[in-house]
Amino acid sequence: MPIYSSDSDDGHRYSASSSTRLFGHKSLHAALGGRKVADVVLWRKKSVSAAILLGASFIWFLFEVAEYHFVTLLCHLSITAMLLLFISCHAAPLFNRSPPKIPEIILSESAFKQAAMSFHRRLSQFIINIYHVSSGRDLPFFLLAIGLLWILAVIGTYFSITSLLYLGILCVMTLPVLYENYQDEVNRVAKKGNKNLKKLYRKLDSKVFNKIPRGPVKPKKSK
Repeated sequence: MPIYSSDSDDGHRYSASSSTRLFGHKSLHAALGGRKVADVVLWRKKSVSAAILLGASFIWFLFEVAEYHFVTLLCHLSITAMLLLFISCHAAPLFNRSPPKIPEIILSESAFKQAAMSFHRRLSQFIINIYHVSSGRDLPFFLLAIGLLWILAVIGTYFSITSLLYLGILCVMTLPVLYENYQDEVNRVAKKGNKNLKKLYRKLDSKVFNKIPRGPVKPKKSK
């Protein structure tokens, strides 16, 4: 009996369900960029992923449960950092070491330029995406975006900004890895939901959108 590797089994499963995958022929890792961020989100680097999730949970606990204020936290962090720098600067000569060069590291011109260029690139891409959605070229996606924003606005009335950010981080750190482990089941549900949304859109298109009065179409002038 021939022995098949796990790669061949994964490939067979992939080809069998590629038509119903949420990301087409791309793997989830490739859809998330295929770099360090994707590794962290999909828990390929478990220590980093766990540290991010625990850090976000700790910050949420401080602000929401312990009712710690941001200004107080900022002052305490500044005091701690100044004390550590004071100790390191005065203890460095005792160990024949040079004091830390924090300003040269943090205030590096190249680091600021790189951060500004990265921010500008991401902001430009975000504005392009917003324009593409708002132009109404893809009407179902436009209505979906409006609906999601409305749902988020309703949720925002019941949660603080800290809880919303923590909920977003929690979803980012859990939903992708859950989908990767249970993608066949999720794809079946997504395919069924997609069919129901298309049926709903066809009903709205025939009963609502087609009845909206439109201006007369001007005939094209022949050159």
